[in-house]
Amino acid sequence: MNVIEYSVKSRIGFITLNRPEKRNALSHELVAALKDAFTQAEKDDAVKVVVLKANGEAFCAGADLAYLQQLQQFSYEENLADSDHLKELFLKIYTLKKVVIAQVQGHALAGGCGLATVCDFSFAVPEAKFGYTEVKIGFIPAIVMIFLLRKIGEAKAKQLLLSGDLITAEAAQNIGLVNFIVPPDALEREVTTFAQRLITTNSSTSMEMTKHMIASVQSLSLEDALTFASKMNAQARASSDCVRGIQAFLNKEKIQW
Repeated sequence: MNVIEYSVKSRIGFITLNRPEKRNALSHELVAALKDAFTQAEKDDAVKVVVLKANGEAFCAGADLAYLQQLQQFSYEENLADSDHLKELFLKIYTLKKVVIAQVQGHALAGGCGLATVCDFSFAVPEAKFGYTEVKIGFIPAIVMIFLLRKIGEAKAKQLLLSGDLITAEAAQNIGLVNFIVPPDALEREVTTFAQRLITTNSSTSMEMTKHMIASVQSLSLEDALTFASKMNAQARASSDCVRGIQAFLNKEKIQW
């Protein structure tokens, strides 16, 4: 059985975690398959928006327990290589040229919560729980911390990371970890509708450039960030999408992206 399912429908690329019997826990194989799937979706001209979803009751329960036991025998160099493996996945999703939506139908814990965190948007069912439980087993949420601090700020991140507590979908929405809460029977429909709205109303070039800027400017000084912004602004004006979009706006025409 493949640990990942990949499909495309109506310009949406669906990447589905497919280890339901293991609560979609993150193994080395699953992380590798996810990296490959996101690379495929980014290069796929038939895909404009990507949806990350999961089969089974849990979205992702974090690291695979059997795999955690293996790590005990690893050398520092082996553990560093494995950490880089997960880092590369999170960075790939965060910097992907296409918008990524997490469709969270069940609990997202530890590394699984990290997966939802690095997506651009997240939809969750009310019953889903979120949390970074690493401190409870003597581990640390090291890699996802970098992204979480950017997403929700230091105070809220500290509360989650240092307590290790699980929070409800409503609480996750209140701190900015989740964008939308949707009943289970409407989850797939709402995610697809939202994705289709992005596909039909927004320029792919504009979304790609905006996403790139959001990832880049936060580490720059104010002056460097503004210089970078001016350059990106100039590049955007010269893009074919901008030419088409402004022309359609001036002619009062509806543009189909």
